[in-house]
Amino acid sequence: MLDLQPSDRRPGAPSSSGGDELIRTYKGWKGNNVFFFGGRLVFGPDARSILITIFLITAPVTIFCVFVGRKFIDDFPHHRGVSVLAVAVGLNLLALIFLLVTSGRDPGIIPRNLYPPEPEGFESSGEPRLTHTPTQSRLPRTKDMTVNGITVKIKYCDTCMLYRPPRASHCSICNNCVDKFDHHCPWLGQCIGLRNYRFYFMFILCSALLCIYVHVFCWIHVKRIMDGEKISIWKSLIKTPASIALIIYTFICVWFVGGLTGFHLYLISTNQSTYENFRYRYDRHENPFNKGIIGNFMQVFCTSVASSKNSFRAKVPKEPVIPPRIVNGAMSSPSMQKVSQDIEMGRKPVWHETVDEELGDIMDKEMGASVTSRDLSRMLPPEETEGRGIMHSRESSRGRRGGSWELSGRVNNEDLRTRDDESSSGNDASRDLLVEISDAATVRSRTGTGVGRL
Repeated sequence: MLDLQPSDRRPGAPSSSGGDELIRTYKGWKGNNVFFFGGRLVFGPDARSILITIFLITAPVTIFCVFVGRKFIDDFPHHRGVSVLAVAVGLNLLALIFLLVTSGRDPGIIPRNLYPPEPEGFESSGEPRLTHTPTQSRLPRTKDMTVNGITVKIKYCDTCMLYRPPRASHCSICNNCVDKFDHHCPWLGQCIGLRNYRFYFMFILCSALLCIYVHVFCWIHVKRIMDGEKISIWKSLIKTPASIALIIYTFICVWFVGGLTGFHLYLISTNQSTYENFRYRYDRHENPFNKGIIGNFMQVFCTSVASSKNSFRAKVPKEPVIPPRIVNGAMSSPSMQKVSQDIEMGRKPVWHETVDEELGDIMDKEMGASVTSRDLSRMLPPEETEGRGIMHSRESSRGRRGGSWELSGRVNNEDLRTRDDESSSGNDASRDLLVEISDAATVRSRTGTGVGRL
């Protein structure tokens, strides 16, 4: 529940209607985020993985300080060996701070709209328009936008009901559109985007430096044992098993964390995100966002952090249950919106029985049938109901060999158009919805999706 005001209003803005029940924005949040401290901290749905990450960082440093680092305290005059421990603890604290700052803040979530935008060329009025063609209610999937003289395409998000800004993408894990989306980090349980990318880079950089630091001083400790007792390297390693474990552990980790740091250094120098690097391959095309190496680093580290577009603690009216409604002249319902969201996020659309019920209700109203006749139509033999639109509207795929929904074959769009003169103008929107649902059923059959769970 982001906003019940028009889509151009910022979510969390105070409501002018004092009679509505007010709740905090984060309590009605439609994404999959987890909030703490009254909406002050926002995490991803897999925030528990942060505990594992903290353990993987803190446990080796603790072992190093107890079994290796303290050996250096008396090896330097004036107890300067304490600095060995201080640096290790300092890098550990920095890594933990950047970890929490990265995972506990808004990564750049773009507020979703309550209703889709009006199609271009659609003249909006105070009353819902009921006369239109089906193509008028269909929004284009992409739009062209010019960035630094280069044309880029922006896509429409059916889940958030908005056109994403350039470099934004929808995270299927958090169920949000994120500005300058880089990736969703499972180790931090958060999306990496416009508002937390610099902190993410500092986290992996500190982690890589910590691994190298511990690895080097473990070898120094082994070397001091060799020189002090005049023994071989193998016997020295046996005398300090903690050093063996830390050397192996940090060697493995530095390949992952260090390699990740190097990869992101390359991305920063070319002004790319991880998503763009794997998706668009700017190496082969001109990058409209590239400002040169120095300019790219300045943009990431020397600019102010963009303010959040969401006010999670603001009080907004509680969102009511939205019944089937008219959007740009076409009726919609929560069940059909769920199917659209599944298609947008790449999941199998689940056509529940409620969708069939909604289709039947719409067609019953279209054909002027009553509730009683609707029930009796199921009991009549097929030959007695041949040609009745009501029988077609209630048929499902139950018991068919193919198991595919043949609504597009049963409902003839031409038959619907011949009834325009007989039906009132208020029924035009429902016919248009049937056309769109028929198209959706055709798309679903082409993608190989079977019958939904009945």
